[in-house]
Amino acid sequence: MAELPADPTLDEVRAYLAPLLPAHAAFDGWSAEAVTLAAGQAGVDPDIARLAFKDGALQMIDAWFRSVDHRMAEQLPAERLAAMKIRERITALVWARIEIVAPDREALRRAFAVLAMPQNAARAARMGWRAADLMWQLAGDKTTDFNHYTKRMTLGAVYGSTVLALLDDDSADLSDTRAFLDRRIENVMRFERFKADIRSRAEHRPSLSRFIGRLRYPAI
Repeated sequence: MAELPADPTLDEVRAYLAPLLPAHAAFDGWSAEAVTLAAGQAGVDPDIARLAFKDGALQMIDAWFRSVDHRMAEQLPAERLAAMKIRERITALVWARIEIVAPDREALRRAFAVLAMPQNAARAARMGWRAADLMWQLAGDKTTDFNHYTKRMTLGAVYGSTVLALLDDDSADLSDTRAFLDRRIENVMRFERFKADIRSRAEHRPSLSRFIGRLRYPAI
């Protein structure tokens, strides 16, 4: 854990305290009390800490998830991912996140309860999109067409369902969650192969516009 600067900004305070919050949120909820306890643990002025999280539970959860993003990227640098196939990269990235949040399952359960509230749906969707987008970026995805969006929506669904599986996993070494993830990744790969096959067929399908164009401008 990096040291907090002598005169930190509120953003720096949030980032510094974020990894400590779930241990306290597991018992006290995503509350001001959890912020105070995390501040005491880190030696941060509690008034400044509460100011950094003045927007409440959503801001706390968002900061925690950002810290998960950061740890995932640290654990899987570009040079390590480059040696993997795309399927292995995505699996490794999702699994890294699962292992990071696994020790804080009760805090995660409470976070999901907050995010499931109707008034928080838009914020929850943005958090999910951010996680999926980062994973695809780290995996080397450079698509800019419609596939850019479908890939992230699909991966977001895979990650979300895998987290739910984690919450109910009593197996040793999270083996049930890992098996669940492997099945979901296989489903995604089949879907991607199906899309590629459809695109290939479309490219070779006779085009009415090209046919009419040849009638108007026959080759000489």
